[in-house]
Amino acid sequence: MIEKFLIAQIGRTVGLWGDLKITLHTDFPEQFQEGERYETDRGELTLISINYSNSTMRFAGYEDIESAKKLTNAKIYSTKSQTKANCKLEEGQHFWFEILGCRVIESGELLGVVKEISRIVDIDYLEIETDAKLIEARMPKSFLIPYIPRYIICADMEQKSIETHDAKEILEAS
Repeated sequence: MIEKFLIAQIGRTVGLWGDLKITLHTDFPEQFQEGERYETDRGELTLISINYSNSTMRFAGYEDIESAKKLTNAKIYSTKSQTKANCKLEEGQHFWFEILGCRVIESGELLGVVKEISRIVDIDYLEIETDAKLIEARMPKSFLIPYIPRYIICADMEQKSIETHDAKEILEAS
């Protein structure tokens, strides 16, 4: 089964020609390209126009207001392979799906595994499921680490590990 990721949600219609407001759920709006096909919960759609300044899109076969209304609230998805092909990362950046499942290590000690990522304001937080040995030592079952240089030394996606600094202090204070 191919895992899909929500990258946008279609909103209300705008104007008479089938333009639809779009709410992006991605840090990479450039992955939307005219002529490309996208999987939705309503079937496959082909993007024929995009206006980033107005946050609107238009899809083939939905070029009038009445047909476009049928797409309101539809969700647009991408796969890992599509995302990797369409989104260019800078040095040190990683996709969330790559970070999920990484072991969190501090000074050689396993603190836990990344189970979820949440964005609060403009900072990403890693939700860590604490290692069983630390839970036995009466530590919380989970804790949050801000994904900022203050706490993250390096992330190695090949080894599926994240080296941290002072994250254990966050765990102990949780």
